[in-house]
Amino acid sequence: MPLHTRLANHPTGARLRGAALVVVWSSGFIGAELGTRHAGPDTVLTWRCLATAAVLLPWLPRAITRLDRREWARQAVLALLCQCLYLGGVVSAAAAGVPAGTSALIASLQPALVLVATVLPTRRRVRKSHLVGLALGTTGVAVTTTGDLHAGVGIPALLLPLSAMLSLAAGTLLQQRWSRTAPPLMQTLAVQAVVTAGFFTAYSAVAGELAPPSSTGFWTAVVWAVVAGVGSYGLYYLTTTRDGADRASTLLYLTPAATALWAAPMFGQPIGPTTVLGLLISATAVALLRTPSAPGPDESTPPGRNRVGCSR
Repeated sequence: MPLHTRLANHPTGARLRGAALVVVWSSGFIGAELGTRHAGPDTVLTWRCLATAAVLLPWLPRAITRLDRREWARQAVLALLCQCLYLGGVVSAAAAGVPAGTSALIASLQPALVLVATVLPTRRRVRKSHLVGLALGTTGVAVTTTGDLHAGVGIPALLLPLSAMLSLAAGTLLQQRWSRTAPPLMQTLAVQAVVTAGFFTAYSAVAGELAPPSSTGFWTAVVWAVVAGVGSYGLYYLTTTRDGADRASTLLYLTPAATALWAAPMFGQPIGPTTVLGLLISATAVALLRTPSAPGPDESTPPGRNRVGCSR
């Protein structure tokens, strides 16, 4: 067995992939906060998505020759849900004053929501630990957001990351339904990136917010966001294929704590008692949600085999 294969299958390799996924995924929320300190959310999103599309452009010609109109329409819908509405909600939340750790915590409920929506139609038996875990995860978010409300963050602002999470969950469920006809990963990302860049460019042009500022901080934030976006999705896909989708999804529950710890020194966002309590409750939910569901009589696909298709 080649050395790189042995290293990839070694437990240390799994730990390194997991640590990298948590750090890079949480960096996306930090990038949103960083960008909105130099420009409005529409401007940040436009140039972030244009730069991402440029990075993925080499895979676009193959997608153009391969995809039919139906697949283009499907990828456009996924881009709208998984990128336009998701990114729009996260970045707008940062601009509205929602702490990065809170946005990450709300977003971390997405795998649990997808789990419930996937289990119910397939008649898989839901363990009591799953139900308790979902309840605890929701409680953890509620505790943290209550602390934010007392700190002066308004309810409309907190609805932004919630709507972003719901959009990403809806896109993930649609992608799972359409995964059998989906093009290869990089072609999918290229198409979605181009659609998203076109969406935000048109929106910003109409709103008069297309022109970027000339500050170094803004372009640093754009580069940060591109690396975080492409890197986090690549690491998520790598972890899913090497270690299983269940492990990858579970690791996402660790990103709120990482984000909160990162945002404290960078932006001076305090980690209050309610934030700590909410994160501890959510961590307990992670342990409960890691237990697999029992398959139902009609289920033939092992859990964790769905192909990933939405980028962030």
